[in-house]
Amino acid sequence: MQQQVEIDLDGKTLTLESGWLAKQANGCVVVRYGDTMVLVSATMAKSEREGIDFFPLTVDYREKTYAAGRIPGGYLKRETRPGDMETLICRLIDRPIRPMFPKAFRNETQIVCFVVSHDQENSPDVNAISGASAALLVSDIPFEKPVAGVRVGRKDGAFIINPTYEETQASDLSLIMAGTADAIVMVEAGANELSEEVMMSALEFGHGYIKKIVEGQIKLREMIGKKKLVVEVVETDSELTGKVTKAVRPGLADAMRIAGKQERSDATAQVKEAMTAQFNPDGDEDLQATLDGIFHDVEKEAMRSMILDEKKRIDGRILNEVRPITCQVGYLPRVHGSSIFTRGETQALVTTTLGTSSDEQRMDNLEFKGTKTFMLHYNFPAFCTGEVKFLTGPGRREIGHGMLAERALSPMLPDKETFPYTIRIVSDILESNGSSSMASVCGGSLSLMDAGVPIKAAVAGIAMGLIKEDDRVAILSDILGTEDHLGDMDFKVAGTRNGITALQMDIKIEGLTPALMATALEQAKEGRLHILDEMAKTLATSRPEMSKYAPRITTIKVPVDKIRDVIGPGGKVIRGIIDRTGVSIDINDDGTVNIASHDEEASKSAIKIIQDLVQEVEVGKTYMGKVKKIMDFGAFVEILPGTDGLVHISQICDRRIQKVRDEIQEGDEIMVKVIDVDRNGKVKLSRKEAMRDEAAAAATH
Repeated sequence: MQQQVEIDLDGKTLTLESGWLAKQANGCVVVRYGDTMVLVSATMAKSEREGIDFFPLTVDYREKTYAAGRIPGGYLKRETRPGDMETLICRLIDRPIRPMFPKAFRNETQIVCFVVSHDQENSPDVNAISGASAALLVSDIPFEKPVAGVRVGRKDGAFIINPTYEETQASDLSLIMAGTADAIVMVEAGANELSEEVMMSALEFGHGYIKKIVEGQIKLREMIGKKKLVVEVVETDSELTGKVTKAVRPGLADAMRIAGKQERSDATAQVKEAMTAQFNPDGDEDLQATLDGIFHDVEKEAMRSMILDEKKRIDGRILNEVRPITCQVGYLPRVHGSSIFTRGETQALVTTTLGTSSDEQRMDNLEFKGTKTFMLHYNFPAFCTGEVKFLTGPGRREIGHGMLAERALSPMLPDKETFPYTIRIVSDILESNGSSSMASVCGGSLSLMDAGVPIKAAVAGIAMGLIKEDDRVAILSDILGTEDHLGDMDFKVAGTRNGITALQMDIKIEGLTPALMATALEQAKEGRLHILDEMAKTLATSRPEMSKYAPRITTIKVPVDKIRDVIGPGGKVIRGIIDRTGVSIDINDDGTVNIASHDEEASKSAIKIIQDLVQEVEVGKTYMGKVKKIMDFGAFVEILPGTDGLVHISQICDRRIQKVRDEIQEGDEIMVKVIDVDRNGKVKLSRKEAMRDEAAAAATH
C-alpha cells in the first residue's frame, strides 16, 4: 500500500514515499525534493555471515543520466563504473548510518540509491542520506534510530537550508551534515575562512531541520513499518573474560605507554601471543575468535582508562599536544613545487604541477558539466603502514581523503584571471600513524607556495579525537591511528589563521552535543595555529618566481570579432602559429588568449604574430609591407597578416614611371603609409608619402 509523508523545509517540500516500488527489497523509499527524486532500497541477507567480526554493510549510489533527460557520452552509451562524485556520496551515506546498527548484527546488508529524476537545481546527495535511513526504518532490518541529512549554505550572512546549485555557488559555506533527533553524527563542509562561531551556528541551524525530517521518517514507519529482526547477542563466558582480562591487562597497560608505533605494536603482539599460548594451546578457531574479541576490548579499555584517568596518551603527550613537526620544500629538483611534511610518524610527500587549459579535467555528471582546473590526488601505498599489498587504483577512502584536502585548499587559490594555470597536487603518503589527510593539506599548502602559486594564505589541518565514558570526556588534538581506531570520534578541521576552510566529522557513538563540538572546534583552532607557525618557519609565503621548469602563460586580449582571424579557416592560422613557435595557445569566447611556453622568446614571437593579426589599420600610420602582387596600375602590399593595400602607380615614387616593375618587384619589402580606408575596408597606400616622411625625419636629425 502506497504511503507518503510531506515535510516542510522553509517553504519547500520534502516527500518520503513508500509501499509500491521495489517491494521485494526489505525496504524502499522514494525521496523527492523539487523535481529531484532518489529511489533508495535496503536489502538484507536472510542469514548472518559466518566467520566475521564486523558488520558487512555496502552502500551504492548511482546517478542515472536519464534522470536529466540525457544519454551517456562515450562508446558504450550506458552508465559504467561510478565516478568520483558518486563514490564520495556513497561515503556520505555510509558514515552516518553505520554506527546505528546493533553491534552484534552480521547479516550482509546493502543500500542502493538511484537518482531517477534530476531538476538541475536541487542536489540529490543529502536526500539520499535521509532516504537510506527511511528505507532501513520501514524495513525489518534492525535499524532503530533514524538519521537525516541536510545541506546548509550561507549568503549575505543568512543561512539557507538545502540551497540550489546557484545558491551554493554564491555561498561562502557548503555544509553537509547528518544527525539524529538528539545529536549530530556526521559533518562534511567547505568554507571560505569562516569562524568557529559561524560554523557552530550553521550546525545548530541545520540540526533543527534534521529533527523535522527524522519526525517524518518515524511517521512513515508508523504507517507501513515492518516488525524488526531480533539480533541475538551471544554472551561471552564471564569466567573466561575475567581470566583473560587479568592475564593480559598488565602487559597491555605497559604496551600502551610505548611511544613508537612499531615498538608498541610488537609489544601488543607479544601479549596476544602469550594469551593464545595460555588459553588456546590447541588452536581452536572458535575459541581464538572469542579470545581475540576479549583482547580487543581490554586493549580499548586500557587506552581509554589511561587517557580519562591519567590525562596521558599512548605516546606520552598531554591531551591538546601536537606531535613534533618538520617541513622541507623544494626536495624534488625537476617538479614545479614539492614539500615533505612530517608530523610524528605521519609523513606526506606532496607535489604541485602547473599546466595549461589543455590539462583541465573534463567533468560530465548530473550536477556539473564542464572542466575542472584544480585537482588533488591522494595515494596511500601499503608500505606507509609497513604492510604488503598490491598497488591498485584509488579506493573510496583515498578518493574521500583527496577531496577533503582539495576542499581545504581550494578557497585560497588565486582566480583564473590572475593565475591562468591548471593545478594538480599529488600527496603520496610515505608513513601513516594518524591523519594523513591533514598532512596532505599542510604539505599541499607548502608545495603550492614552493611552486610560486600566489595563494591567499597558508592552510593547515588537524585531526581531533574524543574519548567519552558516561560523564567523563577527553578531547584529543592530533590523534594517532590507535586513538582513531579505539576512540569515539574523528574530527578533521582545516583552515587559515582567519578561519575554517574545510571540516569533516565522523563519530562512533550515537551523537555529539553542540557544547562538545564547540570545545573541539576551539581546541582544533589552537592546534591549527600552532601547525601554521611551524610551517611558516620553513616557508611563510609563496615564492616570487615559479620554477624554471613550469610553463609560462602570458594572457592577452583580442577583439571578439577578431577571434576568427586568429583561428583561421578550420584552425589553419592558429595551427600555423603553434607549429612556427612551438607554444600552446588557448582562446576563450571573450577574446582572452593564453600563450604557454617554456621559451620566453617563443611566447613573444607568438604574441607579436597574434597582435599583428588583430591589429586595425590606421590612416596616417607607416608600415613595413611586403609586395605580394604587381599589376599594370600598381602593386598590392601586405602590411599586416591577411591585410593588403593598393599602392597606385602614381604613389610609388616622386617621379613619373612607365611600369611598376621598373621600381619594385614581387617579394620586396617596402615602407608604405596608409592614406585612406574606404567604407568597404579597402586600404590605399603610398610609398611616396612614406619616403617623404622618412626624408623629413632624417633632415631633422
